[in-house]
Amino acid sequence: MNDRRTPKQRLSAYRLGSVVAPPIPESEGRLTRSVGLTLEAVGLNVSVGRQCHVINKDGRIVEAEVVGFAGEVVYLMPVKRVEGLEPGARVVPVAGHQGMRIGPQLLGRVVNGLGQPLDSAGPLVGDDFLDFEPEDINPLKRHPISEPLDVGIRAINALITVGRGQRMGLFAGSGVGKSVLMGMMTKYTTADVVVVGLVGERGREVKEFIDHILGPEGLSRAAVVASPADDAPLMRLRAAQLTSRIAEYYRDQGLNVLLLMDSLTRFAQAQREISLAIGEPPATKGYPPSVFAKIPQLVERAGNAEQGEGSITAFYTVLSEGDDMQDPIADASRAILDGHIVLSRQLAEEGIYPAIDVEASISRAMPNIVDQQQLGLMQRFKQLLSRYQQNRDLIAIGAYSPGADPETDAAIERFPHLRAFIQQGLDQPVPIAESITHLRTLLEPNANANTKARGPLAAQHRSAAKPTG
Repeated sequence: MNDRRTPKQRLSAYRLGSVVAPPIPESEGRLTRSVGLTLEAVGLNVSVGRQCHVINKDGRIVEAEVVGFAGEVVYLMPVKRVEGLEPGARVVPVAGHQGMRIGPQLLGRVVNGLGQPLDSAGPLVGDDFLDFEPEDINPLKRHPISEPLDVGIRAINALITVGRGQRMGLFAGSGVGKSVLMGMMTKYTTADVVVVGLVGERGREVKEFIDHILGPEGLSRAAVVASPADDAPLMRLRAAQLTSRIAEYYRDQGLNVLLLMDSLTRFAQAQREISLAIGEPPATKGYPPSVFAKIPQLVERAGNAEQGEGSITAFYTVLSEGDDMQDPIADASRAILDGHIVLSRQLAEEGIYPAIDVEASISRAMPNIVDQQQLGLMQRFKQLLSRYQQNRDLIAIGAYSPGADPETDAAIERFPHLRAFIQQGLDQPVPIAESITHLRTLLEPNANANTKARGPLAAQHRSAAKPTG
């Protein structure tokens, strides 16, 4: 029977659902080329993101994902490092969604980016099946950030207060203590569940973080996803996505989740490797545009659910290469996160741990979750610290005359106590109420009347650099 409708009428009917386009059958393809990280196949009718098995002539199966196409050629990326693939290997689409068993039993376990156990505790068990495909959340249904989250770190609790459902960046160069700070938050937070993603870090550090920094106490309430630096880039990418997916599961159970990901920079670098391998042109300092699209897609998955439901409070570490805070990834991350905590190499070299640069750090949600008194104390703390730093050279050489400026005099008097406030021992959790009380006592006019530092100002400065924990 002839269809007498105009092309416009047929298009309208198709959009309204009266005409259903027949699905294109999926077909098996064959491998034609392997260049660097990329596999090329022909004969496949699959979409980007689809999982496939590359079956070599010797029967070995390699898991791969479709990452792009050009004409009849489909580009795939292996999930794991592979060698020995031969031309003509079969490429077969995998049916169904990937996932893993999950439940309270996942706490205390360590898995890779595929949800496979890395520890020796046996196969994963759980009452639920977690689909790896993320779910979109309507931003208008998210409950606003309205209450603080206690992370057990005095400087953060009092000066950079973090709210439930907030996304924070932890900006640091290498070797300034970001992993130790993450371990402290894991052990001392009041969140119900902790999900840790170790993406692209050294394999040795993964073991050390789990055994020494987390310890049995921290691990018992945490689920860890690990993908070391020698993993294929797609595995590192999946590890970051799986970390967020696990956190989403516990949030959907009504729990308050603390998500710690180390690091967002390694996630971006993995995406850069994939994009460049399939021919995407580099843009900013070698990073293709897709990298800057992937970062918000990952970060926006954290946050609050609807009123009365769970939350994901997330900390993403950002590695500042060469301590350059204008690095493209650091710059892009600051724009989409709800605040940032900067770790200072200078403070770490002076023995101040955690080496939090209070002046350079900020929590955008803090004005909505603390009272005006605490806000005033935070601002006063920063003002005194900044005033001392501005006159530091004059003070060190004795060129400043006491009494010349009352504000500078107050900064000099309190500087050792400001530094001591930032310092905290690894085994000394400080609850949020105690942190605020300590801050209030520190900044009262007569708080230090009986504890004035003695000796020359230079000696006061040196004593402030000694660890107290």
